[in-house]
Amino acid sequence: MRSTAMDDTTPAWRQRPECPPSAGRCLKPVICRRARLLLAGVLMAMLACLQAAAAPATYSGEAPVTSQSEAERAGALKSALADVVIRLSGDPGILARAEVAKAVADADKYVLQYRYRRDSGIDETSGAATTRLMLVAEFDSSAVDRMLAGLGLAVAGAAAPVDATPVERRIWISGIHSAEDYARGMGYLARQSLVRQAWPLEARGDGILVRLSVAGGLDRWLAAVDGEGVLRVNSASPPLDGIDATLILSP
Repeated sequence: MRSTAMDDTTPAWRQRPECPPSAGRCLKPVICRRARLLLAGVLMAMLACLQAAAAPATYSGEAPVTSQSEAERAGALKSALADVVIRLSGDPGILARAEVAKAVADADKYVLQYRYRRDSGIDETSGAATTRLMLVAEFDSSAVDRMLAGLGLAVAGAAAPVDATPVERRIWISGIHSAEDYARGMGYLARQSLVRQAWPLEARGDGILVRLSVAGGLDRWLAAVDGEGVLRVNSASPPLDGIDATLILSP
């Protein structure tokens, strides 16, 4: 009778890990390690996709240029960001403030992407056809909002800035059932006035572990969040190592 035991000549695609739940330990540790690595890779790929889905919204700004040279692009990006800042603040003279002008000069810190557009028109004097080259820039809205808040400028929909040293805490958010849920939760954290930065660390089941940099302390942040309705506080002191609070994404 020919043995059915699996030997070294068995094709890899036919091998299966023998890890019965009752065994208490893995009978094929090498194969099981590979399976765990494969699962971890799949989870990381899923997390990367979710992070891409949560890409921040942008503010668009435009500036005229005569060429696509690098030197002219640098100046045009500053003009485009200035256009955004004036529009958000509602103050045409806001660039007269030295600190605002200095922040706008660092436009390359906030730009996510840019493109060129050629506009056609008619010269009002001669009636001749004209064309104008425009640089169109997309700026990270969350970063721009934080910059304006740091300058003491009001932005529509944003609360007054908090002058406090940020602290880092870890929170667990459950109720994440799709990429749209993830985008909604992380997008809210990016816009929330007390949050200085948010880093997704792990995705498991219907939840995500997030490291937050929060101004004003965690208790103040939890109180603000509970009143805004996007996230609900489940526990402000959960009995879990490495987690400072648990929250639930509202449906």
